[in-house]
Amino acid sequence: MNHLHNAAASPTASSPAPPTEAVAALHARLNSQLDATARAWLDSALDEAAAHPGTHGPISVWELRIAEAGRRCGPEHADTARVLLLHAARADADTLARVYRQGTAAERRAVLHALPHLVPGPDALPIIEDALRTNDTRLLAAAVGPYAARHLDAHNWRHAVLKCLFTGVPIDAVAELPRRARGDFELARMLGDYADERSAAGRPVPEDLYRVLALTEPGSDVPTASAPRHPGTPSGKES
Repeated sequence: MNHLHNAAASPTASSPAPPTEAVAALHARLNSQLDATARAWLDSALDEAAAHPGTHGPISVWELRIAEAGRRCGPEHADTARVLLLHAARADADTLARVYRQGTAAERRAVLHALPHLVPGPDALPIIEDALRTNDTRLLAAAVGPYAARHLDAHNWRHAVLKCLFTGVPIDAVAELPRRARGDFELARMLGDYADERSAAGRPVPEDLYRVLALTEPGSDVPTASAPRHPGTPSGKES
């Protein structure tokens, strides 16, 4: 679901689109992909979320629609539909934390995608930190999106990058990677140590590691496929 990240912020853009514009773009894109029945359901669910954004009883009315989104819109469109529902419900950090805590893995992923649209400050970082503790690669990929790029501190962001390499999450999932990695000598040291450990164990070093390592050079800008290898490491790609 890279379009969810890209609609919120692009590593190469001068500034991210305002959340309302990004969400409008998501809605227009999704409408173009849904059939008439699914569009009607989504419009009704969004109206319901906008009209009843708070909690009514043990569960919010719109939270029921969050659970239905995969069945109504199709699993390939569920993330986007859920982000739109969360935005229509004006979910704040506490509400998002509750939906994340009570949700399925797919619903948690949608919450992670929704964060940059709904939470301007660092209040939702506990959600990101929880997702980064998992080994679910789809959650990890969502957790290293624009919200983490803006608010995650340097120590935890570096470890998030290393975890992506360790679990096989492509580094292209890491939002604003060139900006945050540029001149980060501590990240370069950690990458070198990780490469040395894998090399000593006779295991291949992920190609993505060299791309990130190249970005840590001062003045670097974009990942390069021909980045220099860490001294002493063998060639080969992660299988």
